[in-house]
Amino acid sequence: MFNFRVMWSSMLIGVLLLTYVTVECVDGICTQNPLKVNAECQPSVTTVSGTHAPKAICSGAMIFDDEFDEFDFETWQHEVTLGGGGNWEFQYYNNNRTNSFTDDGILFIRPSLTSEQFGETFLTRGYLDINGGAPADRCTNSQWYGCERTGTPTNILNPIKSARIRTVNSFSFRYGRVEVRAKLPAGDWLWPAIWLMPAFNAYGTWPSSGEIDIMESRGNRILLQNGLNIGTQEAASTLHYGPYQQLNGWNRTHWVGKNETGYDRDFHLYQLEWTQDYIKFCIDDVELGKVDPGKGGFWNYGGFDSNRNILNPWRYGSKMAPFDQKFYLIINLAVGGTSGYFPDGVQNPTPKPWLNSSPKAATDFWDAKEAWLPTWGLDKNDGKNAALQVDYVRVWAL
Repeated sequence: MFNFRVMWSSMLIGVLLLTYVTVECVDGICTQNPLKVNAECQPSVTTVSGTHAPKAICSGAMIFDDEFDEFDFETWQHEVTLGGGGNWEFQYYNNNRTNSFTDDGILFIRPSLTSEQFGETFLTRGYLDINGGAPADRCTNSQWYGCERTGTPTNILNPIKSARIRTVNSFSFRYGRVEVRAKLPAGDWLWPAIWLMPAFNAYGTWPSSGEIDIMESRGNRILLQNGLNIGTQEAASTLHYGPYQQLNGWNRTHWVGKNETGYDRDFHLYQLEWTQDYIKFCIDDVELGKVDPGKGGFWNYGGFDSNRNILNPWRYGSKMAPFDQKFYLIINLAVGGTSGYFPDGVQNPTPKPWLNSSPKAATDFWDAKEAWLPTWGLDKNDGKNAALQVDYVRVWAL
């Protein structure tokens, strides 16, 4: 014999209509006794903006939900650039259903080969101008030669095509809970990420206005560093913040989740809780890391206060600055790069084909395609195992 109670609630604009249903079960026989009570909407500290932001927010309400039954181009805007994300990554981000599509309620961010469209010779001799005429085709980032490039035998054009989508126009928010159910890709040198960037750069350029990485990982199934597998068995969460690029306090706010089977084998929940007092990351409801910067804020927490010659960009913000402003969502799949995310000296079934100090890293990577391309499995199951797969993205107000 057992007893339990279940409570449901539904939300109206500005008003919560709470429906309490008492369910009594004895020896398998259950009866319900509903009682409806009106209660005013509790105000939320969460704030939102954008074309798809809700007009009214109640505490605890879901303010963003995409189940990917279809690709909503009004919600997600594609980045179109050759820039390599500031890390000299090897992909060309574009708006094409080969690289970003939905199927059976799942979003796929899938890599492909640039040579499939232009031919392999084009990589070493071609000229690529991605400034399209239509609004959706315009280059979104000209930095790092992002809109025009010419290929040479030494510095080839971006050999991989992929996608990076964001809600920069449609939805940004400050404070809330985020949950993304996703399956990570498998394939050497793939770099999936789910993250947040500031909508307005209220404290200056990166990393002064912050960056919130909910999840990033590596697609190698066996990638050893000092005997530890740092490939698909790891998924990391990180905060980036600092007065300028060369002074970034990320190492104090970086946490790594471990899964011996690999995060590419199944779907997992990647979660963020972002409040006025702390930021917490979880995977599958298990806390990965949490930071409360204290009264001194991230200036003191990051140890920047020890240098009196550096100006504090957050001195007029709250203790959570720069994480007290609105951020938007980003989902992308990068490849390689020279920032050190794929360290030199790692052990892989086939050696890492480029050095991070190499002036022709993309060429070295492409020349070794017979080693890494089979690990992507693009010729099987439409290459979906090499794709970052997202079941849903949900955000709740605090």
